[in-house]
Amino acid sequence: MKAQMKAQFITAAEVAEIMGVSRTKAYQIVRDMNNELKEQGYLTINGKCPLRYFQQKFYGLEIGGDAK
Repeated sequence: MKAQMKAQFITAAEVAEIMGVSRTKAYQIVRDMNNELKEQGYLTINGKCPLRYFQQKFYGLEIGGDAK
């Protein structure tokens, strides 16, 4: 039996749905966040962004807590 894993990344399609923006705008948002992460030395995946980073940027949540 496989254990359920929590999503580690958010896709541009999910960003579009959550924020109520076009998919084009969502890709731009994800691209901007990934560029910020690259500048900090992190590896990134095109079209996806770490969920925690998205939450921190848009909701002001702290990374490292036990947020649900």
